[in-house]
Amino acid sequence: MAKVKDVCISEKKGEQKHPVDEVLLKVDHGIVGDAHAGNWHRQVSLLAAESVAKVQKALNFELKSGDFAENILTEGIELFTLPIGTKLQIGEAVGEVTQIGKECHQGCAIRELAGDCVMPREGIFVKVLKEGKVKAGDEIKVIA
Repeated sequence: MAKVKDVCISEKKGEQKHPVDEVLLKVDHGIVGDAHAGNWHRQVSLLAAESVAKVQKALNFELKSGDFAENILTEGIELFTLPIGTKLQIGEAVGEVTQIGKECHQGCAIRELAGDCVMPREGIFVKVLKEGKVKAGDEIKVIA
């Protein structure tokens, strides 16, 4: 079963995200309280804990949830293989995959610390189709 491992936000752009107990995903917005929310195609970012683990092996410090600026850290689903347009039930919310990976911006803090950033290769972005709350432990389902 695929599930949410953690939910994270940042109040300002350019900062690493930090875990919170619960987030509210709003249609045409993204996560309430997150600096990257807005009416665009990259409203919510997702990254698999399995992707983070690949980078963790080469480091002598521990990566934390939100270090790659992901809003939702997942377990048990290979996100980067989902086709654009895939619909996901994430907790109470529904999102549609709009982008796989991204171009890493200049001065990426985690790339400087770790020497690698997995988000450009294995992170995904969704736009919110149905409002709802999401928290750690919630199930993630691909909607046929």
